[in-house]
Amino acid sequence: MKKPEFNITIQNIVASIDLFTSIELVETYQKLIDDESVDISYYPDKFPGVILKIKEPKVSSLVFSSGKLVLTGAKSTENVRMGVKIVSDILRREGVVITEEPEIIIQNIVASGNFNKKRLNLELIALWLDHSMYEPEQFPGLIYRLQDPKNVLLLFQSGNLVCTGGKSEEQVHEAVARTYEILEEINAFNL
Repeated sequence: MKKPEFNITIQNIVASIDLFTSIELVETYQKLIDDESVDISYYPDKFPGVILKIKEPKVSSLVFSSGKLVLTGAKSTENVRMGVKIVSDILRREGVVITEEPEIIIQNIVASGNFNKKRLNLELIALWLDHSMYEPEQFPGLIYRLQDPKNVLLLFQSGNLVCTGGKSEEQVHEAVARTYEILEEINAFNL
């Protein structure tokens, strides 16, 4: 069996983190406001958390008083781990007591890519694939809800794609590879 032909780039990973502690947001914000290594904002009347951005890796973290974080903007799971470590170290430096190893749960991975510039016959795909939706007058792409692994792919006539819903980088690659195989089986690629 020949290797599927596609290119994938992770665009964004969203992770939830539990630091198993509580965080005094006003105090943390006040201590970090003049720190040039971070970009921090806090508008408690509009949002219940501190927004803490770091430069390397370039990620944003929503920090809540419950000790829970939401980290976005990572381009790899390694960036997620590095981002959590750096944010945890910053919070520790400012007096937050973190004694347990943070729990990190990947919530969503968004990737973009293409099938090596192979064009797709979206009408044919819509006819053959269950769990697909194609309404070109509403949206130029076909929405395909892959059941195993559970991901959603947006497929475009150009051969470009967006994959969302992955819980690991391996799952994203598996979803795109499986979709490629299915598209080859139904002869959905235009030359």
